[in-house]
Amino acid sequence: MSDPGVDQQMRAYYDRRAQEYDDWWLGTGMFAQTERPGWPQEVAELIAVIEALPAAAVLDVGCGTGFLTAHLAGEVVGLDQSTEMLEIATPRIAPGRVIRGEGVALPFADGEFDRVFTSHFYGHLLGEQRGHFLQQAARVAGELVIVDSALREGVAAEEWQERVLRDGSRHRVYKRYFDASELAAEIGGADVLHAGRWFVAVAR
Repeated sequence: MSDPGVDQQMRAYYDRRAQEYDDWWLGTGMFAQTERPGWPQEVAELIAVIEALPAAAVLDVGCGTGFLTAHLAGEVVGLDQSTEMLEIATPRIAPGRVIRGEGVALPFADGEFDRVFTSHFYGHLLGEQRGHFLQQAARVAGELVIVDSALREGVAAEEWQERVLRDGSRHRVYKRYFDASELAAEIGGADVLHAGRWFVAVAR
């Protein structure tokens, strides 16, 4: 199975977004005027959930800038297809390491990790890519933790979005939003770690 999970258009989007990606988390830049009640508090709650995970050999799939990766305890490897994202993530993850590679066909040996962690990656996968990723995650680690966006009033469960960056470029991105319990069931009977207005986190 060689499906990379991210097409060329989406690759270009994440490369170009790298320098402004953390604005979304921090409520700065283009997100400074976005109305997101309770957002900073819930980001802190989510970080606390991640920090409470037992130390382990962890693979963070689609680690991006390492914003959440930095809060994982243990021997951490950050995987992302974007060189620009990894340049930002590298000092945050240290002494862990980063690898440029695909997030669906994981380039690792069976059982190489204790846990696969992924944040806001699973919700971008289309159709069969989801099943492939879950199979690959189960192959390389015994545990899987998924963090993604919560389904809430005013958003569709899945949609194609047009996203605009600071440089004015426009990008078409597929996105899903999740009820925590439904996500837990979808990936095979996981436990719900967080079910908030903005984020969900489940562990299998």
